[in-house]
Amino acid sequence: MKIQERTGAGGGRSSVPAQPMSGERLPAPPRERKPALAALAVLLILVGALGATMLVLRAGDRIEVVKVTAPIPAGGSVSKANTASVLVAADDGIDYIPWEQLNGLMKLKAVSAIPAGVVPVGQMFTGETGLAAGQAIVGLSLKEGQYPGSLKQGDLVAAYRVTSNGTGTGSSTGSTDSSSSGAGTSLIVDKAKVTDLKKADDSEVISSTNLPVTLTVDATKAAELAQAAAAGQVALVLIPSS
Repeated sequence: MKIQERTGAGGGRSSVPAQPMSGERLPAPPRERKPALAALAVLLILVGALGATMLVLRAGDRIEVVKVTAPIPAGGSVSKANTASVLVAADDGIDYIPWEQLNGLMKLKAVSAIPAGVVPVGQMFTGETGLAAGQAIVGLSLKEGQYPGSLKQGDLVAAYRVTSNGTGTGSSTGSTDSSSSGAGTSLIVDKAKVTDLKKADDSEVISSTNLPVTLTVDATKAAELAQAAAAGQVALVLIPSS
């Protein structure tokens, strides 16, 4: 009888394992925390934000100034043909020339030669003519054939009077007459400096086909040179700068 009771007690149990109740979840394994990686991510975010802020601030402090694109000799002037605008970082300690002041800068003269690629400052220019005692400035308007095609600011030239009547009316020094050709030449100025000229390829439109040229000459020759220029009888010849 005892054996039967034990068998009966065991027989009432199910061999299938008990299932979890509905709605219950199995326990998840604990996550491994990495505080160093999290801190690094935060740091990278802060660095990126700081860099973007600095770029914005620097872009806002840039100003448009004058840059020289072609060499300017001593005593020469800037023009739209030998300058360009460039952005630089604003600096109160540097006397940059704002691009909007270019027209006013054209009226000034370079104190010394300025090479191409330089961002000039105000101290490089002066409103004074820079004429030495005994010198004068003469303006000429020359046609093609009266000047070398390669003529540029800073060149040294000799000025001749060219006539068609076989006689030269200028200075007798260096004069040569040619009766057979019906033309005569006479030297007016043996050495003059081209302080300014504006060719047709400059951005400013020239009203005529003549080339405006400004020469610095000996004051004693200024009147004769101006007279010959008014009569259209001046021809310029390049001479060595040495």
